[in-house]
Amino acid sequence: MDPSRKRVIRLTLALTAALLLASALVYTSFSAGREELTAAQLLQKAKPGQSYVLAGTVLDGSVHRAGSLLFFRVRDPKLHLSVPVSYTGLVPDPFQQGRGVLVTVDQRGSQFIGEQNSLTTKCPSKYQAASGAA
Repeated sequence: MDPSRKRVIRLTLALTAALLLASALVYTSFSAGREELTAAQLLQKAKPGQSYVLAGTVLDGSVHRAGSLLFFRVRDPKLHLSVPVSYTGLVPDPFQQGRGVLVTVDQRGSQFIGEQNSLTTKCPSKYQAASGAA
C-alpha cells in the first residue's frame, strides 16, 4: 500500500476518534448537570433516596435555628407553595428571607433534608438603577 494513502487513513481514523470522544465529553457534561426543581415540581417528582436541586425563594418568617440545624421553607416562584428544608453546614453570608437559593435535598417523609454544604444563595445585582436626579 502507498505510504501517503496509509497516512490519510491514519489521519481519518484519528480525527474520527477525536470527534467521537469530544461528542461523548459534551454529552456527559450536559447530561451530568442535574436540573433545578421548584417546590411544586419537587413535590410531584421526589422519591425517597434520590437527591434533587431545589430552587426558589426563602419564605419570609420561615427561618429558624435549633442547634446546628437551620430550618427554612423554599417557596415556588410561581405558586403560593413551599417546602420545608432542614439543613446543616455552611450558610452563605447573603442567605436571608426573600433571597433566592439553591440547595441539594433528599426527601425523608414530608421533610426535605439539605445535603451538607450544598446551600448557595443567588445574590441580587450589585448595580441598581439610580433613583432621582443626581
